[in-house]
Amino acid sequence: MSTPPIVDVQNLRKDYGEFTAVGGVNFSIEEGEVFGLLGPNGAGKTTTLHMLATLLRPTSGTAKVNGYDILDQPGKVRKSIGMVFQEPSSDDLLTGYENLRMHGLLYGVPTDSREKRIREVLELVDLTDRKDDLVKRYSGGMRRRLEIARGLMHNPKVLFLDEPTLGLDPQTREHIWKYVERLVVEQKISIILTTHYMDEADRLCDRIAIVDRGKIVVHDSPESLKHALGGDIIRLQISNPRLEVIKALPFVKKVEVHDATVSLTVEDASSHLQEILGMIGKVDGVELRPPSLNDVFLHYTGRVYREAEAEGGFWQRIMTAEARR
Repeated sequence: MSTPPIVDVQNLRKDYGEFTAVGGVNFSIEEGEVFGLLGPNGAGKTTTLHMLATLLRPTSGTAKVNGYDILDQPGKVRKSIGMVFQEPSSDDLLTGYENLRMHGLLYGVPTDSREKRIREVLELVDLTDRKDDLVKRYSGGMRRRLEIARGLMHNPKVLFLDEPTLGLDPQTREHIWKYVERLVVEQKISIILTTHYMDEADRLCDRIAIVDRGKIVVHDSPESLKHALGGDIIRLQISNPRLEVIKALPFVKKVEVHDATVSLTVEDASSHLQEILGMIGKVDGVELRPPSLNDVFLHYTGRVYREAEAEGGFWQRIMTAEARR
């Protein structure tokens, strides 16, 4: 008998008046899996996570987390999950240790094991030496690590990480990634990760769902999604491309034009680059590389992914929709 998924989402939908934040998504997550919701800000990732965490009630549909229904058994769902929010939520006026102790009290972590658990999670995120410092003296990366530790205090079956590296510098992001990788090995829990960083999803996730405008457009492993594109990417900066000539080449599988950039999906691109350049003449720039998740996003949504394109757009649309109600 197969093990049921640790998270099972069925037609989950959230509307705000006429605006649909999440448009009936379906997916499941296996125990021990890192599953990513990948897409620009405003795509519906955080709203989905908040519904799974019972912080928002869906307009329709439902889900089970650790076997518990988010509508009928919200208390049991909350005891099964840990959550790290986009915005800092630890108390500035308490120490790191005090934040963890308070969380343990709220979640009913038994007294005889609470101190041991605090020591374990502090060690896991390398904050043992700073546990008695006020949180307001922590750097952004230290605070995010504390919040990961807090989310693990009550031994959840599923950890929700909502944009865990948002606003952090590249070095700190790298450190957070390493902590997440350690969690999977040492804590043996399932993780749902929302992110709009393609490299983050590519590195950390066993499978990803690309979310765009409230819909899941495709989901699979990062490698499978990239492999499905069927070749390497050649990107040309050119003013007047001879598209018909390029499309006629048997090894060119796809041609896409965006402004003055032509993107080609090509079998064995390194062997055919010179032939392509010889046929189209002068170009202003050439890039040859294997396919990335950016290319996957472009393929399935028909538009170029830009991390900043939807900054602030989601909550602005919600406020507008609420004002019209």
